[in-house]
Amino acid sequence: MSSFSCSSILSSMPLFALLIACLLGASMGGNFFQDFDITWGDQRAKILNGGQLLTLSLDKDSGSGFRSKNEYLFGRIDMQIKLVSGNSAGTVTTYYLSSQGPTHDEIDFEFLGNVTGEPYTLHTNVFSQGKGNKEQQFYLWFDPTKAFHTYSIVWNQQRIIFLVDNIPIRVFHNSESIGVPFPTKQPMRIYSSLWNADDWATRGGLVKTDWTQAPFTASYRNFKAPACVRSPGSSCTATSPNSVEDSTWQVQALDASGRNRLRWVQQKYMIYNYCSDLKRFPQGIPAECKRSRFL
Repeated sequence: MSSFSCSSILSSMPLFALLIACLLGASMGGNFFQDFDITWGDQRAKILNGGQLLTLSLDKDSGSGFRSKNEYLFGRIDMQIKLVSGNSAGTVTTYYLSSQGPTHDEIDFEFLGNVTGEPYTLHTNVFSQGKGNKEQQFYLWFDPTKAFHTYSIVWNQQRIIFLVDNIPIRVFHNSESIGVPFPTKQPMRIYSSLWNADDWATRGGLVKTDWTQAPFTASYRNFKAPACVRSPGSSCTATSPNSVEDSTWQVQALDASGRNRLRWVQQKYMIYNYCSDLKRFPQGIPAECKRSRFL
């Protein structure tokens, strides 16, 4: 096993060498005791079944949350989640990557609850150097409370891909060449939380949380993260990848089938796209929106 400085990689290594280094740093998770820390909520967050299942709960007093022990600098993050069932109005379940500080980077999945029988809103966003405002929202083509579904983030030098059950729903390309910030230098941890946001989450805050339904519970399993892992002490630990499949994230893009699936999701299930919000951007849409969203 060898190690090397992440800071020196980022400042001096060619792109190809960086990708090889990250490939060697592939990490496979799978046990919540080993991979995550409960960060808040006291006994509302529980790791069960020998580390194979994690649950977060929300009641009137508090929500709960967890974060990864590791920091990641590019990779693919998969998590199976079963969302709060029944009347989940006012609740928000988050699952995201984030660094720290005022110029933090962040890649977001947020699930906005709704009254029984009405669809969840899946909210996505990308922050780089502390700047976000790149929201896209979707309904899902299934009930996310009935069974576990896999929510994935692929993050490499070229793009960020959001996937649901391996179906791409959004691609955010690296457009640094035209002055658009892209997260490339700050390692990020995985975070998740379940909390009350009934001042805005459901129909802009018109529908409040029904506390008679509490506790609200979301469940997590089958975490997997082939990725470049940032180790303590500002170094990257190099280990052998488990398989060729574990390394595909480093150059993952959409083929023709993926573009067709993306087009299907965005045409049928997208309910908000910042790139189409001319009222919000009266001076013209952001520069990154001008390239095809289906590339």
